[in-house]
Amino acid sequence: MLPEYFMEDKKLKLLLVNPINKDAVGLVNDPSASFMPIGLGIIAALVPDNWEIDLIDESFEAFSPRKADLVALTAFTSNAPRAYEIAAICRENGLYTVMGGVHVSMMSHEAQNYVDTVITGEAELVWPEFLRDFKSGTPKPLYIGGVVPVGKIPHVRRDIFKYPYVNDLIQTSRGCPMGCDFCSVTQLCGKQYRERDIEDVLDEMEKTTRPLLFIVDDHLVNNNKQGRERAIRLFKGMVKRGIKRLWLGQASMNFADDDEVLYWAAKSGCSLILLGIEAETTEALTDVKKRLNLKRGVDSYREAFKKIHRHGIAILGAMIFGMDSDGHQELYARRDFILRSGIDAIQSSILTPLPGTVLYNRMNSDNKIVLRNYPDDWKHYHFMYATIGTSKLSREELQQTMQQVWLSMYNKENIRKMMFRTLWRTRNFKATYWAYGANHNYGRVVLEYLINNKPEGLNRSLVNNSGKKSLYLKLTDYVLVILYAVSWKKMAARFSGRM
Repeated sequence: MLPEYFMEDKKLKLLLVNPINKDAVGLVNDPSASFMPIGLGIIAALVPDNWEIDLIDESFEAFSPRKADLVALTAFTSNAPRAYEIAAICRENGLYTVMGGVHVSMMSHEAQNYVDTVITGEAELVWPEFLRDFKSGTPKPLYIGGVVPVGKIPHVRRDIFKYPYVNDLIQTSRGCPMGCDFCSVTQLCGKQYRERDIEDVLDEMEKTTRPLLFIVDDHLVNNNKQGRERAIRLFKGMVKRGIKRLWLGQASMNFADDDEVLYWAAKSGCSLILLGIEAETTEALTDVKKRLNLKRGVDSYREAFKKIHRHGIAILGAMIFGMDSDGHQELYARRDFILRSGIDAIQSSILTPLPGTVLYNRMNSDNKIVLRNYPDDWKHYHFMYATIGTSKLSREELQQTMQQVWLSMYNKENIRKMMFRTLWRTRNFKATYWAYGANHNYGRVVLEYLINNKPEGLNRSLVNNSGKKSLYLKLTDYVLVILYAVSWKKMAARFSGRM
């Protein structure tokens, strides 16, 4: 139902909503792990001045109905059921709803059953069109955004982000030529690597104020000479302008190819880099068509890690478990590789067939997807829950094995040992602290079922509630006291958002 016709001079109210998956609250259990919804910030930048804008981010505040002329929602696949639930509440209260984001871009026919208007693809060109139609009382049920020229991407409107986010997010490019089977980025943003103007990116960076910066490009350094030269110009520009910020980025293994890229990345504040490693065997990489890593060869990993470490940068390794060729032996072998390889922080996930991906289409056609009571079952598609099995393991066996793998990787003693190895490799106290904190965050996510007040459970520091500690932890506790006093006190404040 549409509101009454709007007068030209009326101040309109837009409510932006970022839902969370209430069945996986471990994904939002720490301020340092809650990222601002940058897509909503871009939408806000495209709204005319006669609109008032408010944001509800359920990472910090539960949704409740409030007065508005229009409610705009976004969601990843695992959050989609909650988004639909919020949309139903809004519609019951006479509020018009519009929804965009990666999930509805892949599942537009589904989403149209739950919201008034769906916007697919990149929204920069169609969002203003929708607002004009909405104001005139003639909004369409579907707007297809497609892929837009990067010159049309506005600076994120950051004044709407009223919550204590620790990270500012910024995007310098869109698109990914990799086309991995499990990833929806290429489906959403295309294969062409589209680069924003460096000076425009730097202008936007200068507007950021939070202690940490997350460059959210899916492929930070394109896999050619021009891509490396562009990255160097960006990092040099950050140094020249005095943008002194610790930053994290996402990159492919080619990030390690050029020492000049690494030098300027480190000099501009890069202390942690997320690398798409995925697996350590040719068979597993072949399962998901990880072509770049197959071409480079798994034997190239360790030398790449050493080069990155020499520049004082820690490695956040993105690893996937549950490839079709994975059995118990392969899962534990991947765990052992991670712990011996030089990876400093672990982002470990279970292979999940997201809608719209090649993986989903293949699994669906082979009738291998069990959890398909959509949209409700989408809540399980958050990468920590086995939605499919492998050729060697049932879905239940995969989940049970991963719980053991995660406990052996993220237990307090192991991540403490990883911390000291990171300090030795990088000689960088900041990188070490960031990697140590990242392991705690990921551990809280995957071990969420163990974090409770029971005697046999874990506390949020991943220590047994019984209070029992190994001799190793007791001895190294004293070392950490010194590290905090000498170097980490200010870092802790920055990572908690207190400065």
